Amino acid sequence: MQPFLPPNARLLMLGSFPPPRRRWAMDFFYPNRTNQMWSIFGLVFFGDAERLVDATHKTFRLLDIQSLLLEKGIAIYDTACAVRRLSGNASDKDLEIVEKTDIPALLSQIPACHDIVCTGQKSFSALTDDYGVPVPKMGCYNKFAIADREMRLWRMPSSSRAFPMPLAEKASYYREMMTQIGII
Repeated sequence: MQPFLPPNARLLMLGSFPPPRRRWAMDFFYPNRTNQMWSIFGLVFFGDAERLVDATHKTFRLLDIQSLLLEKGIAIYDTACAVRRLSGNASDKDLEIVEKTDIPALLSQIPACHDIVCTGQKSFSALTDDYGVPVPKMGCYNKFAIADREMRLWRMPSSSRAFPMPLAEKASYYREMMTQIGII
């Protein structure tokens, strides 16, 4: 999948890698029907967890999602562009990164971006290993530099249902981050 890079992007969201194709509910990022990312965004931007979910068809409202991301200036991609799954599930712990994403190349396409959020431990480890930035506390950021650009690396709760935090609490973390960045 190609990176989703609105030219006005101020935030780059980096996941680890999509789940196996059979788990996809749409051809876009966070495609797993059980993943809560689009419910989190529904709560953050519309006050409605179901706003970006198409429950009838067991998928998501892709055009609404893309429109929101374009309007708000939110880019999305993965920290890996090639992986090896060690089991048939979507768990990051069973994921081996074969080829990392060229983050400076992504950032060169979105010059207004100074904030990155990683949405899982595997995506954090890819960035922290390469750029020497410590993993921040939940809901916080640490500053670092990539290609002479001052950046902030944010840590948010995982959008996986397996992450033990209520949906509304996850959304509150994302809302606060978006507010501090100026997206809300």
